[in-house]
Amino acid sequence: MKLYAKISAILVAASVLMAATSAFAGKTYTEDEFISGFSGKSKKLIIEKLGQPFKKQQSVKPSNANNMIGTMGKQQDNSKPVQVEMWYYKNLVRYDDKHTYKETEVTFVNDRVMNIGFFNNR
Repeated sequence: MKLYAKISAILVAASVLMAATSAFAGKTYTEDEFISGFSGKSKKLIIEKLGQPFKKQQSVKPSNANNMIGTMGKQQDNSKPVQVEMWYYKNLVRYDDKHTYKETEVTFVNDRVMNIGFFNNR
């Protein structure tokens, strides 16, 4: 029983350390490095390179959106639904030698990076 307790304590400690180091490990990128390195990439690669984001948001279509846009932008019956998700990272991208953007937003469309935004005003 004592061996089981020691093993579980070691596993918990190791997982905490892994999470802390993989979540970004102090690396920063220039704007160009980040855009060229991550545009069009998969969620799997983003997690491998950047770790888990500090915040995730799922895009939600308003309930009356089809009534507002009419038939022009209406989703076709035979088309697949589009999954949009935004991930947020802090202090990841530099805009000069001493400063980083407070927040970087990575937008995924169907599990691929489609948009990247850098913000200081959030």
